[in-house]
Amino acid sequence: MRTRSWSVFLTSAPRDTGEVRLIEEPGCQQMVGYRTEVDTRDGSCTVTLELEPRHMNRHGIVHGGMVATVLDVVCGNTAMQFFDPDGNADLVTVSLNLSYVGSTRTGAITARARPTGGGKSIAYVYGELFDDTGRLLATANGIFKRIRK
Repeated sequence: MRTRSWSVFLTSAPRDTGEVRLIEEPGCQQMVGYRTEVDTRDGSCTVTLELEPRHMNRHGIVHGGMVATVLDVVCGNTAMQFFDPDGNADLVTVSLNLSYVGSTRTGAITARARPTGGGKSIAYVYGELFDDTGRLLATANGIFKRIRK
C-alpha cells in the first residue's frame, strides 16, 4: 500500500487537482446527479452535487438522504482507491455512521474523504461534507468490505 498525505483533502480550500479522472456510472449517479472525481496522483476523491428542488425535503433544505448518498459515494470511492489505486476494487458498505451538523438550501454540496485504516479486505474511511461557502454540514465514518470475484 502506498503512503499518502490526506490532511489537505479535509478542508474547504481549493486543492491542486493534478490529474483528475471523472467517474461516470449509470444508476444512482444519473438519477441523483452528483459528480465524482478521483485524483489519480494520490487517490483522493471529491463528490459534488449542485442542489436542485428535487434534492430538498419539505422544509426546503437538502434532504438527509442526499447527504447520506453523497457521503457514501465519496467514502466508498476512497475505500476503492485504498484497495486498488486503479479503482477496480469491488466493495460494499458495511457501516456508515453520519453526524448532521448543519444544513443548506441552495448552491452545491461537496464531500471529501480519507482512509483512516484497514487491511486486505476492510477499509475504514472518514468523510466530511461542506456547502459552497466551506461550512461543514455533516461527517461520516464508514467501514467498507472488499468483495473478491
